[in-house]
Amino acid sequence: MKTFLLSAAVLAITSTVFAQPQAKKVADVAKFTNETIDFGKIKQSVPAKGTFTVTNISSTPLIIEQANPTCGCTISDYTKEPIAPGKTGVINATYNAANAGHFEKHLTVKFAGIDEMKSITFTGEVITAEEFDKAKAAAPAVEAKPATTAVAAPVPAKGVKKVKTKSSKK
Repeated sequence: MKTFLLSAAVLAITSTVFAQPQAKKVADVAKFTNETIDFGKIKQSVPAKGTFTVTNISSTPLIIEQANPTCGCTISDYTKEPIAPGKTGVINATYNAANAGHFEKHLTVKFAGIDEMKSITFTGEVITAEEFDKAKAAAPAVEAKPATTAVAAPVPAKGVKKVKTKSSKK
C-alpha cells in the first residue's frame, strides 16, 4: 500500500512539474478595432481595399506571422515589424471584385508564439458597372456650399508707421 501511495505521489508531482503552461490566446495579446469590414456595394472590376487595425494589448512585442486570405481573389499585406506594447499594426486586404453578387471573405491571422488562429472577415456586394453608375446617379446630390472665410487685414501696432511700398508696374 505504501508503494502504491508513493508511486501516486511521485506521478502527481512529475505531471505537475512537466505540465505545459497554459497556451496564450489571441484575445490575450491582440485586440482588433473591427473584425468585420462591410464594403457595401462596390463596382465590378474595381478592387476594394479594407484595413484591419490590431492593437498589441500584451506587455511584449507582437509579431504578425501571417495573414492569409482563404481564396485567390484576395491579396493581403500586414505590418511586418514587431508591434510594441500599446501600439497598433495593420492588416490590409484587397478584394478583386471580378464577379457580381454578394461576397464574404476571410483572412486567417497567425501571431508569433500563439497557437490559436484568428479569422477576420470582409463582406459586400459587387454590382455591375452599369448598376453602380445608376445607383450613384440616383443618390441625392449633396449641395456644396462655398466656404466663407473672413480674413482681417493686419492692423499696425500703436506707434508703428505704416510703410507705403511701390508696386512694380510691368
